[in-house]
This record gives sequence, structure tokens and C-alpha cells, in this order.
Amino acid sequence: MNYFKYWFSENGLVSFKDGKLFAETRINEALGEDKLQKFINFCLRYIAELDIPVKRGTFIEFRTGLINVSPIGRNCSQKERNEFAIYNKEHKILEKFKETCEKEFVDLKLNICIGGQISFDVYPQGWDKTFCLKYLDEYENIYFFGDKTLPVS
Repeated sequence: MNYFKYWFSENGLVSFKDGKLFAETRINEALGEDKLQKFINFCLRYIAELDIPVKRGTFIEFRTGLINVSPIGRNCSQKERNEFAIYNKEHKILEKFKETCEKEFVDLKLNICIGGQISFDVYPQGWDKTFCLKYLDEYENIYFFGDKTLPVS
């Protein structure tokens, strides 16, 4: 953080300037605990019913501004991660799970984005990677660094 004036994580919902936190937007406050619990419980039931080669734990990771959902679990090894990515290409586990959540929770107006090999992120519409731009009027060029970038669907 010492090399950059601004530092944004979780789509810019956790924002730092000059190494100090200056803005934080929380998903649990935006959705409300009842809706959040309904979504989390739905995902856990869905994962419990999946028949996939391995499951390793930390299936739902609650972050400040988003929820990360991983059918294999974030505790998987790199080898298991790579194997799941191959398995997912054939069986479309993440894509089907994402589509099911979108249909089930259309009223919550969520963006659900597959962003890596083993999981998808869930956050309210408008909370995408452009969220932090409101803090950066002084810049002409802005660069995003991440492991994978796809358009929001």
C-alpha cells in the first residue's frame, strides 16, 4: 500500500488513501441480515447437494462488500483448484450455480460474477469494479490488477 496513493479491495468497497482506510461499504448493511441469511442458507444447501469430486471447506466467505461462494471450498489445494477448473469446464458447476442463484434471488438485484477458477462473487448491482471511480476524479488513466476480469453479466 505504500507504493500507491489509493488502494481498493472488494470492488472498491474497502478503500484506502495514503495507507489509511477512508471508506467502507458493507453488504450486510445494504441487504439486511434476513436477506443475507436466506442467500447464504440457499447456497449451503445447494453445495451440500452437489456431487463433485472433492469439497474442502470455507464454501461461503463473507467479506466486507461481497460474498464469495465456492462449491469446492476455498481450503482446496492448488492441485485440487486446477482439477476443479478442468472439471468445471466440462460440467459447468459454477455457471449452473450462478444461474440458479440469479433466478432464485432476482428480487435482491444482485450481480453474481464468476471471477476465478473455483468461485463466484455476489454483490448488489452497481457495486462492481467501477464503484471506486467516484474517488478518483483527479486521474485520467486508471489500471485494474486482478487474476481475471470479465464483463458483468
